[in-house]
Amino acid sequence: MIKLTFCLHRLPQLSRAEFQDYWRNKHAPLVASVRDALKIRRYVQLHSLADTEGAPFAVARGAPEAYDGVAQLWWDNLEDLASSSPEAIAAGALLLEDERKFIDLPRSPLWLGEEHVIF
Repeated sequence: MIKLTFCLHRLPQLSRAEFQDYWRNKHAPLVASVRDALKIRRYVQLHSLADTEGAPFAVARGAPEAYDGVAQLWWDNLEDLASSSPEAIAAGALLLEDERKFIDLPRSPLWLGEEHVIF
């Protein structure tokens, strides 16, 4: 499995609650609507808890600024991920346009990896 991990920072004008509400209730259905065109097998959102919940862990480790959430998407293989069909290109453009409404993209790293389940 190929997995995309996207560590999200919200746009500065949004509260954490506004960001997470938009992400879950507007963006998630949009992703679901194009899952077949993009050949996405699985999509998971990990919403961060309040800063006060994670602060003791972060301080003890000297961790950087926390993310507002993490998106994880799975594909069967790189070929499915890299589909260049007209439908996939249009779907990718649609998602990117929507992401610009709530994600601080320059501050939100993403990467691809190959998943190896240990247990």
